[in-house]
Amino acid sequence: MISYSPEQPLRADLDATTGPAVVIFGTDECGYCMAAGRHITAALADHPGVPVYAIEDGPGRVLGRSYRVKLWPTVVFLRDGAEAARVVRPGDRAPLDEAMAANNGPGR
Repeated sequence: MISYSPEQPLRADLDATTGPAVVIFGTDECGYCMAAGRHITAALADHPGVPVYAIEDGPGRVLGRSYRVKLWPTVVFLRDGAEAARVVRPGDRAPLDEAMAANNGPGR
């Protein structure tokens, strides 16, 4: 189960990350988030060294707006601070695995 934090890192801090990182936007009460949570958790479990930020999103939350999040959950894959891939409302694990593989790139 994913627990979304109301604490938000600064966008500048996420932009300054090196290597792969994952930012998940949603809420603990979101039905779509709960349904997709098992797929997200399973896909990320295979990459324990990748930092994951589960961020509570909603009105007045500037971080989600800066990534143009429209639906929950939205999983943003960062590589060296830049968005490399995005998966919205995954219904299974496959698109998450594909995005993570692309995000890790050669030599990662």
